[in-house]
Amino acid sequence: MKHILSIKNVRFAYGHDDVVRDFSLDVDEGSFTTLLGSSGCGKTTLLRLVSGFLEPDSGGIFIDGADQRGIEPNKRSVGMVFQDYALFPHLSVEKNIAYGLKIKKLSRAEIAEEVGEVAANLGISDLLSRLPSELSGGQQQRVALARAVVLKPRILLMDEPLSSLDSLLRERVRTELKDIQRRLGITTLYVTHDQDEALSLSDKIAVIDSGVLQQCGSPKEVYFRPANRFVANFVGRANFIAVGGELSVVRPEWFSVAGLDGAGECGETLRGKIDSAEFLGGTTRLSVRTDSGDSVIADVPTLSCDGLESGSRVSLSVTRRVPLP
Repeated sequence: MKHILSIKNVRFAYGHDDVVRDFSLDVDEGSFTTLLGSSGCGKTTLLRLVSGFLEPDSGGIFIDGADQRGIEPNKRSVGMVFQDYALFPHLSVEKNIAYGLKIKKLSRAEIAEEVGEVAANLGISDLLSRLPSELSGGQQQRVALARAVVLKPRILLMDEPLSSLDSLLRERVRTELKDIQRRLGITTLYVTHDQDEALSLSDKIAVIDSGVLQQCGSPKEVYFRPANRFVANFVGRANFIAVGGELSVVRPEWFSVAGLDGAGECGETLRGKIDSAEFLGGTTRLSVRTDSGDSVIADVPTLSCDGLESGSRVSLSVTRRVPLP
């Protein structure tokens, strides 16, 4: 598949502090790639480097193979959706979407056609006469997206666009966002600190810590085969325990309740005492202090642990594990 965006050995510092360090990433055309990391890890700085608001101290940004050094933001084929949407409060939805087209000096007829088409694609045709203050959070997000994609950028950059929405709306909007991205076929580079967003939206996730790329792969690769302890701990819950003589990652759902003499699929069983049992419906979360002194969290089917409670002895089979390098 063609790489539409390549970030090659990029370094960027604010003063003496390196924010991005020797960072390389290829983004496939039409894909949804997420930069995932905690606040201050450098992911938003990377978006600003791609968009042209910042220039790398070393390394390069390439779009369709062309080096972007020295190319101004408005000359790069990128669209940006900001965290707070940055809609003009005094302009209607229609005029917000049309703003970039007017800057490009398209005719009134061309602007009307382009705005009408993108509004129809995003399901906001009935909102064109409204002001941003008259829109819900989800509607504002669609308008911000429309304003970016109406310019037909090669790459869409999105900086934590769902962070201001409540949890229920965020879940619904992210489903809509992925559907829109697939329908439009637009290459998207997305920034978030939310692992659920990254896992549900992405074709590829780039996990970042302190400006350094820790792992890049599909959501399943990152979750089931974390490259190191940081990735395992940041993407999902993780237990770090010695299994089979080596330190391994064992996700909470990679345990099952066994008979006291049972052995797991990995040939390993942990025995210990339950510190707490948290009922979560179909799943019960067990906090267990093992006989070897480890503390582990196990998410097991509720029906398999009937009668187990705080203070009970339990035997946990390890059904899957990932050795750490």
